[in-house]
Amino acid sequence: MSKISSVLIDLSGTIHIEEFAIPGAQTALELLRQHAKVKFVTNTTKESKRLLHQRLINCGFKVEKEEIFTSLTAARDLIVKNQYRPFFIVDDRAMEDFEGISTDDPNAVVIGLAPEKFNDTTLTHAFRLIKEKKASLIAINKGRYHQTNAGLCLGPGTYVAGLEYSAGVEATIVGKPNKLFFESALQSLNENVDFSSAVMIGDDVNDDALGAIKIGMRAILVKTGKFRDGDELKVKNVANSFVDAVNMIIENKVENG
Repeated sequence: MSKISSVLIDLSGTIHIEEFAIPGAQTALELLRQHAKVKFVTNTTKESKRLLHQRLINCGFKVEKEEIFTSLTAARDLIVKNQYRPFFIVDDRAMEDFEGISTDDPNAVVIGLAPEKFNDTTLTHAFRLIKEKKASLIAINKGRYHQTNAGLCLGPGTYVAGLEYSAGVEATIVGKPNKLFFESALQSLNENVDFSSAVMIGDDVNDDALGAIKIGMRAILVKTGKFRDGDELKVKNVANSFVDAVNMIIENKVENG
């Protein structure tokens, strides 16, 4: 097997859950840096990159803000490129990442994880924009669920799917498992992207592991965060935690597929 040179690392559920780090993850990260280039990739949309970076620092990780690639960043790039004027269904703590974006006369609906905004009034307004005014539907991610300290919670995918069904449209997905998302993250590490020498570490069997495998990367599924029994049957490389995943990379034991 070829040696892994680039590692994409999911955040929530993989190296931390809310304000608590996965045991041993800080030390494992520093060890991994001695063997490969790393980039932190996340579909988290409940807080801006600045707040997310501060959360990681508070958890004891030595991480630079520029090392984090978020679906919010990718969404902003898409909005600017297509001159969208969004109606945002996004958590207020994330909105600083969209500073300067016009929202007058919306021609797009942009939806992330914003539980307090998932109500009939907001979603009906979004539906009418899509159905009656032909606004584009942009999902910052389409996650099925996510892990919190209180347990599993519904992800934005539930509400994206509802809008798709009711309006008869298909959303543009920005974050994982979108190929462009993975590719953009890897390009920030190496201009010439080589999927075969890259690995994704994450707790989401669909968006992290299978998403990476589909485009030719390797993947390690960790048994933390949103991992549930049975997920391990869908992939070859499974680790008890981020610490064990790092050891698999260093020992060159990460299989293809």
